This record gives sequence, structure tokens and C-alpha cells, in this order.
Amino acid sequence: MRSKIDSVTNKKIKLAVSLRQRKYREKEGLFLAEGVRLCEMAVDSGWKISFGLYSDTAMGDTRAVALLDRLDAQGCHLYSVPEKLLARVCPTEHPQGILLVMEQKRIRFDALVPAENSLLIVLDGIQDPGNAGSIIRTADAAGAQGVILLEGSVDAFADKTVRATMGSIFHVPILEHAARKDFLNFIRKEGIRLYATTLDASAQAYCDADFHGRAAIIFGNEANGVKKDLLDAAKKICIPMPGKAESLNAAAAAAIVTFEALRQRNCS
Repeated sequence: MRSKIDSVTNKKIKLAVSLRQRKYREKEGLFLAEGVRLCEMAVDSGWKISFGLYSDTAMGDTRAVALLDRLDAQGCHLYSVPEKLLARVCPTEHPQGILLVMEQKRIRFDALVPAENSLLIVLDGIQDPGNAGSIIRTADAAGAQGVILLEGSVDAFADKTVRATMGSIFHVPILEHAARKDFLNFIRKEGIRLYATTLDASAQAYCDADFHGRAAIIFGNEANGVKKDLLDAAKKICIPMPGKAESLNAAAAAAIVTFEALRQRNCS
């Protein structure tokens, strides 16, 4: 189902451009997936696609052409647009010629009822989209049951966050805008052991913590760390650093601790 769009005032173009802002993503429940590889993963995931835009650049790429044919066969609305018009929509400096407007998948706590040995990754006030996207990618790689973004965290469906996940946003359940009170009630109700990373000298080394069973690990804001009410409800853990660096990048810390949890589960 292919058509052509030439005007910047077209409703589809105006909608796609608006989705570069968080308030419109939240209002419409949509987000952008741009580039051949990310769009391939979006299609493979089975997530709902509102429509797609493509330019002559895509028509010169064998993979992009094959992807457009798949979308066409699925009945997806596709629109051919001039290069300059697509560049206006795409968040990247050098668009790859294809962009999909996707429907967000929004879940609630009741969709995260943990299994016997489940692992949840929790972001408390993480602001950098690159860090958030990388942590989602790590959670996916480690087989985590879900990622919870507490209130005040970056938008999981922001352009930079989505790209940083490298497609993992389509693989792992994500709960956004979670109130800390609701999260703590959920943890208590489900009997989930809660761990929080901190630079506190009294914290236990992460490699000595027991991550078996139902567990959730909180990674805090890049500048201020995990909030006090969460720390008070959690077992404090840290990553020993014998060097002179004050701290680790949030995404690096998340990878270290998350894969220690995976190691323990796989080796027990």
C-alpha cells in the first residue's frame, strides 16, 4: 500500500515531526524507528506499525527494498517522500532512507508478575538517553524479565534512547513513569529482593550479593544516585574501584552488576 507525499504540511509528515518531542510521543502513543537495521528488528518483533516513510536512498539498498516489500505484503501504509522531506523528519544527521512510525507498548505492574527466578532492572532518574538505551540493551542480553523506569527518568521512546537499545526495546518489557511508592508496593507484594547500587562505604560488594530468586536491581541518576527512600528499602551494593576514578558510567555499572546476577543464576 504505497503512496507519495511531497508537502511538508501533510498530516503524516507533521505527525512524524512532532514525535521528536516527548509530549507528543506520550499524547499519541507513538514513536520513531529509523534506519534499516532498527526497522528490520521492529518488523520482526511484531509491534504495530502506524505507517512508514522512505526515500530514493532506501530504493538503492537491497535490504531496505526487501524490508519495504515485507511491509507492503503486511498491508503497512508506506509513503515515498523526497530526501529533504525525510531529512526533516529523521532525528539522525544522515538518514538511511527509511523510517517507521510505531505504536508504543505500554505495560503496568500486573504485567510484570515475576517468575521463580526473574530479574528486573530499575532505572531511578537516569537522564542520559544513551545510558538508558544501553541499560535496556544489557537487560535484554541478560534475559531480564523487564525494565522499570521510575518517575523522573528519561523517555524510553526518545529517538536517542531507542537507537541506543539497538533493537532491544522490542524484546524486553518496559514500564515507564512508575511512581516510587507504587514500585515499592509491588516489590513487597511480590516478595522481590531489592538491591540498589551506591557509593556508600557500608555497601556490600556486588559480587558478594546473592542475586538468586526474584530480584530487582536499581541503578540511580548519573549525578545523585539512587533516592533515599529506595536505598532504605533495598540492600546496598557497590562495585569496588581500587583505581582513582570517582565512579563508573551508569550503563557500565549496570552491565557489570547485571551480568554478575546472570552468572550466579547460570552457575548455580
